[in-house]
Amino acid sequence: MDVHEIEVSIDENGQVQVQVRGVKGLNCLDLTRDLEQALGGEVILREMTPEASEDADQWNEQSGQIQDGL
Repeated sequence: MDVHEIEVSIDENGQVQVQVRGVKGLNCLDLTRDLEQALGGEVILREMTPEASEDADQWNEQSGQIQDGL
């Protein structure tokens, strides 16, 4: 069984950082969607890990959208 890990850090200014490990492809977005909404829904910066590019469609950095077939 694969281990999926979500680490949540909150700094002294209230900035929240969520890091996902052990998830291939863009499934990490599905895992964190409800958490992001519970924290206010505003994502300031999303950085994808190398794991996100495994078994996934391409991620468009500028629009934050999945690009099929690229």
